[in-house]
Parts: sequence; C-alpha cells; structure tokens
Amino acid sequence: MLKAMRCDLHIHTCLSPCAELDMYPRAIVRRALEKKLDIIGICDHNASENAVYVQRAAAGLPLAVLPGMEVASREEVHTLALFENIIRLRQFQELVYGHLEGENDEEVFGCQAIVNENDEVEGFNGRLLIGATNLPLQEIITGIHREGGIAIAAHVDRESFSVIGQLGFIDPSFAFDALEFTPRTGLEKARQNHPDLARYPFICSSDAHFIGDIGRGWTEMLLAEASFREVRLALAGGEDRRING
Repeated sequence: MLKAMRCDLHIHTCLSPCAELDMYPRAIVRRALEKKLDIIGICDHNASENAVYVQRAAAGLPLAVLPGMEVASREEVHTLALFENIIRLRQFQELVYGHLEGENDEEVFGCQAIVNENDEVEGFNGRLLIGATNLPLQEIITGIHREGGIAIAAHVDRESFSVIGQLGFIDPSFAFDALEFTPRTGLEKARQNHPDLARYPFICSSDAHFIGDIGRGWTEMLLAEASFREVRLALAGGEDRRING
C-alpha cells in the first residue's frame, strides 16, 4: 500500500562550517520527528562524516535517513548527492576529497565538527569544506551515478551556487534526477515559472543550517516505504510512486 510521506532531502549538520553547532545528530532527528518528517537527507558541504551518526541517532525511530553530500563543482554549482548506504557515500567521498584543496580557518569560516550519535565530538574536519572542488559539474553527476546515487541540482532558484545562477541555463546533457527549489518559491510557483524545465522532477527542501529551519521546506511523495529505493522510484515516476503537489 502506498502512503504519502514527507521528505526533506537537504539538511546540514554541524560539520558544515556555515551551520550552527546545535545541528548535531540527535537534535536533528528530534526536530525532524517534531516536524513529522518521514525521510531526511543529510547533505553537508563536500563532506559526509556525520551522516552515519545521524542514521545511528534515528535507529529504531520512524525516520529514514539518506546519507548524502552537497558537493560544489569547479563552476561553483552545488549538487545534492544521495546514496543508498554509507559505503556508497564513502566511495564518492574519496572522489571529492581527491579534488578538494585548502585547509579550513575556523576563525574565518567556522567550526567543522564531527559529532556522534551520543553528542560526543569525534574530531574536526580540517579541509576547506566551504570551498569548491576542481571537478567539473558533469564529472560530479557521473560520479554520483557511478555509485548508484541520486543527483539533484541544489536550490536552482537562487542566484548564487545554483546551476542556473552560475551557468545561466541547464545543459540537457546534465543528467540530474531532480531539481530542488527553496521554500520561498515552492513547487507550485516553480512549475509556473519554469515550464521549460518540466522534463525534470521538482522537489522542495529546507537546506536547513539551523535547527528551526528543518522541515521548513519539504516534498510529499507517494511511497510504499521510507527508503532510498522508493525515493528514486518517485523521482522517476515508476511503479505508481510519485511526487505529490
């Protein structure tokens, strides 16, 4: 039986230097449940270490956590990468870290804390996560799909760090699985404003960097269960799964 489920597929943790330190795993899970979300995606900037801890914090609770990342291309285009499991995410992480230069300056860019499911600090990521990789966008999309992941163009209605904002258009060769819009636009307005992009599925996410923003934007999907496979089916419109609204 299919059920309408709330999905917020773009949430940061305290690992992202621009996120508040209160975005630790247990707090994220608690807030997601308060907002009646069924599925969340953990997408820190160019890094993935906290995703497994958010999954552990949600273990046994009615919340599915998809491990992912928000990766910045050479063109400074942000793309969400969601994966079925941590192993796939870590393999993609190797590609990203191999093309990410620089070291973080905590006083300038912020703290990049790795925090486990018990609110204990495991360490700090010293890479320049706020920066961009030297990977071209096309290679990032290919790398995501190579690991069986979902590639979503992030916040396409923003002037900065979006594929449209940076490049001015979406090349048809970019095989995005969906386009993400911010809550300020929403899905209804997005469809009205962008009929030329109707070939792509549209989603809305919070891009939460603060606890209070979790669930501010979400997408309702008709799914059989809260899982990566079901989200993929909904984006593709397969087996009666779909995006509602």
